[in-house]
Amino acid sequence: MSKPSNQNHNKNNYNKKKIQDLEGIIELKDGEIDELNMNLSQKDDKISALKSHIAKFKFEKQKMELKLSSEVNNEKAKLKELDDLQVKINEKVEIIEDKQDQVKYLRSLIDDYKVQIENNTVNLETQLRKISKTYEGLLEQKDKIINKQDENIKELIESKEHIIKANKTNMISLELQNENYRKIIDKFEK
Repeated sequence: MSKPSNQNHNKNNYNKKKIQDLEGIIELKDGEIDELNMNLSQKDDKISALKSHIAKFKFEKQKMELKLSSEVNNEKAKLKELDDLQVKINEKVEIIEDKQDQVKYLRSLIDDYKVQIENNTVNLETQLRKISKTYEGLLEQKDKIINKQDENIKELIESKEHIIKANKTNMISLELQNENYRKIIDKFEK
């Protein structure tokens, strides 16, 4: 009779031991679950921070794109101004060429009158003096106009080159900044 009671007792001890082992395993698993939950919470915090950074970078990207668009529009307006200046330069060049044609014509007239003066009257000498004065005045006007136009053309060309260089530098700088923002955003979106 004592044998079955002993067996029951051993069986109970074995079951208690097994239950204690299982409880220990459960406690370990609960600890692991708590640790995983903490890790998951930290990851959630990091994901939230990254999402916040991505939203910030998207906003910055939009701002940069708007700024770039504005800069491009400004550069287009400046280029239009340069085109308008080029039209004015062309008009001035035409005026100078017209004055040069007038001077050539007057020169040929003077030459003709010189021949006539040698062959004809004192009256032609008087006319020659008048034409010579007109010619000298036109030459002075022409020289002044040419010098002024040369200065204007030189200034306009220098201004145009400076604006083009500045525009290229600004556009390259903005494109590089935009590309850097795209890379950062792409990196965070992955």
